[in-house]
Order: sequence, then structure tokens, then C-alpha cells
Amino acid sequence: MNQELVDKVTSHPKYNELVSKRTKFAWILSIIMLVIYYSFIMVLAFAPGVLGAKISAGSVISVGIPVGVVIIISAFILTGIYVYRANGEFDKLSNEIKESIK
Repeated sequence: MNQELVDKVTSHPKYNELVSKRTKFAWILSIIMLVIYYSFIMVLAFAPGVLGAKISAGSVISVGIPVGVVIIISAFILTGIYVYRANGEFDKLSNEIKESIK
């Protein structure tokens, strides 16, 4: 890579804004996912009967199955939220940086 071009991009104020916003947003979504996942693990470790309880009297499905599915779906939803914002706001900032560098 051309070091002069790298220096232009990294010194651009919009680049610093992009990095800051993207990093902050990624950390927020990561923390949300970690809270969801570790809450599940803590319930499993300290109150396994809660997730092991049957949904209804005649059911073979425990509460843990739908809770696990919700955890997996939440990961997809959080990924979708990140992609939506990345394709909108973050791409817009990237394109503004590219245009001003040219």
C-alpha cells in the first residue's frame, strides 16, 4: 500500500469518526450478546431446574430448548442490526472519505 494514501485516510476526521462509531457499536452489540449468553450459562449452572422444567405436563420439551433457540435467533438479529447499520451509516462515511481523498 502507498504510505501517503494510508496517512491521508488515517488523518481524515471522518475516518476517526467512522472507527469510533463502528468500534463503539460493535462493543455494544458484543456486550448484549455476552449478557444473553452468560445469563443462560449462569441459570444453567446455578438453577438447572429452571431450564430443565417441562413446558407443560405432558410435554417432552423443556424450557431450555426454546430459550436456546431464542439465544441463537438473537445472535442472527444482532448480526442483522450490525449489517444494516454497516451498509447504511458506515458505508456512507467510508464513501465520503474515499471521495474527499481522490
